[in-house]
Amino acid sequence: MAQPEYQKYYVPEQSIWPIVGAVALFLIAVGAGNYTIEATRGKEGYGAYVLIAGLCALLVMLIGWFKNQIDESMSGLYSDQLSRSYRQGMAWFIFSEVMFFAAFFGALFYARTIAIPWLGGSSNNAMTNEVLWPTFEAMWPLTTTPDGTTTQVMPWTGLPLINTLILVVSSVTLHFAHVGLEQEKRKQLTVMLGVTIVLGCIFLYLQGAEYVHAYNDLQLTLQSGVYGNTFFLLTGFHGMHVTLGTIILMVLFFRVLKGHFSPKEHFAFQAGSWYWHFVDVVWLFLFFFVYII
Repeated sequence: MAQPEYQKYYVPEQSIWPIVGAVALFLIAVGAGNYTIEATRGKEGYGAYVLIAGLCALLVMLIGWFKNQIDESMSGLYSDQLSRSYRQGMAWFIFSEVMFFAAFFGALFYARTIAIPWLGGSSNNAMTNEVLWPTFEAMWPLTTTPDGTTTQVMPWTGLPLINTLILVVSSVTLHFAHVGLEQEKRKQLTVMLGVTIVLGCIFLYLQGAEYVHAYNDLQLTLQSGVYGNTFFLLTGFHGMHVTLGTIILMVLFFRVLKGHFSPKEHFAFQAGSWYWHFVDVVWLFLFFFVYII
């Protein structure tokens, strides 16, 4: 009776990068906390320097650790079992990101469907607004703050609509890049991936221009009550994810130029594309719930 074949599960050598990463995160936490306190009190201290040191250490850790991962993969050390582990890990990471944005959307829905009607005197709270906010009007977006400051609503047309079209097109170009990889069409892979990166950079530039417009022309700031808070919270954190996604695609682009990836072995590219498509889907929800309704 033939014995079944067993694949070896690759166990990497001991590494310093987890320790470097832990130190980096500790420095970032301490530095960010102290920097925030110092900025609030108008004092100068060491918080900014500690924060910068932590960010630099984190960058060194990411470069070193991922370089080791790439070298191991290109050396053929990984098995099918380890590949499945990577896929499961990436799937759980994206699920955690879904929960991350679900919490922020939950805050938006709570403010719109519960807090604002409650302040407006709905149900058995007829006197609530008379006590807490006599001039309050139950409406969304809430363009007036308790101190009387007013702001304008960011329209869904213009830059937000253009950015939506840009991200939708970027998902299409990334899909064609993936198809080119699977069909060994390296030129299609390179061109379409490069176009996706350019579209991501354009999105970030236009979002920055949108923020400038909000602050200078609409008086829509982080101090603009719950509307300003939720607007910048959701769009800002999404912008951070687009930034990370663009960096990931850039790394993949340089790996493609070096001849990495094959139709059968390209999980890193696949993981990057999963993340980018996830970011695009989040934006569609954000565009509808934050800008349109």
